[in-house]
Amino acid sequence: MAERILVVDDQRTNAEMVSGLLRNLGYEVEVALDAVSALDIVRSKGTDLVISDILMPRMDGYEFVRQLRASPATTLLPVILVTSADPQTERVKGIEVGADDFIAKPVNWAELFGRVKRLLHVKALQDEIRELNARLEERVRDQVAQLERLSRMKRFFSRAVAEAIVAGGEELLEPHRREITAVFLDLRGFTAFTDRADPDEVMELLRAYHATLGRTVDDYGGTLEHFAGDGVMIFFNDPIEVDNPAERSIRMALALQEAYRPISDAWAKLGHEVGLGIGIAQGDTTLGVIGFEQRWEYAAIGNVPNLAARLCGAAHSGEIILDAQTEQDIVGIAETEFVGALTLRGFQQPVPAFRLKCMRR
Repeated sequence: MAERILVVDDQRTNAEMVSGLLRNLGYEVEVALDAVSALDIVRSKGTDLVISDILMPRMDGYEFVRQLRASPATTLLPVILVTSADPQTERVKGIEVGADDFIAKPVNWAELFGRVKRLLHVKALQDEIRELNARLEERVRDQVAQLERLSRMKRFFSRAVAEAIVAGGEELLEPHRREITAVFLDLRGFTAFTDRADPDEVMELLRAYHATLGRTVDDYGGTLEHFAGDGVMIFFNDPIEVDNPAERSIRMALALQEAYRPISDAWAKLGHEVGLGIGIAQGDTTLGVIGFEQRWEYAAIGNVPNLAARLCGAAHSGEIILDAQTEQDIVGIAETEFVGALTLRGFQQPVPAFRLKCMRR
């Protein structure tokens, strides 16, 4: 596409002569017979370079340049001023108002065309830099938006899952069914602790517990569903499928018990017995985003999370209780023992349960 040049001169003959020569060189040229009209053309149509006379009615070339420089859109627009007055004096005035170059009459056409070519090259470089800056600014805005989304997503998911969703996988959060392994945690003796302890002590324990929990869940790639005081639900294999979700869940559970032990020992020295019980269950579950406009949560709904919660309730301090499906999946890599068929609230039939003892490998 040819570069566009605006020629401004109140003498039509001069304007047509300059414009005709420039057209012969392949430029697209428009003519304005005064600076006011020229400003309208620049603002409505735009141009790549202006060649303007100085002595004109209504508005002289100096004021024309001042107004161009006052607008952010044209502050860098190349302008060549042409005059028949004293070249040295006019050049100084032109530089002061912001003109890029200066040609004295009678015009040396070769010199004019050379300066036009140079300034258009500078304009092309400026446009390229401006476009690059715009792309960079857009990229920065997108990255900031992604970081904000990632920060929100991390409330529910591990870093890897959150990054996958932010990268364009929000369809992962649509309602669906999938087999998951659900892990429910609860502090044994916490209610009694809250009755005896100061509020600051309660919050201190929860902060230590949650910090340990958060690090461990992230290490094993679990999805943190919710906190409910000391009760916490985590699940594996959603929203992104993972290998061996049952194995991940028991390894995380053992790591949590190990990481929580120093916290429990510290409070035991102060006379507070607060241990960690864990229940794990596996099966098909409905998953998706629930809530309302001001608060959304990603949740697992159905028998599997409920069973994990009930098994957790049956676990003593330091115990990890599994349902039969989880135990079947990890029997080759972990030692378990049958604790019986438990009668659990919300389940019509007794539920076979197993205690996780340790990993075999």
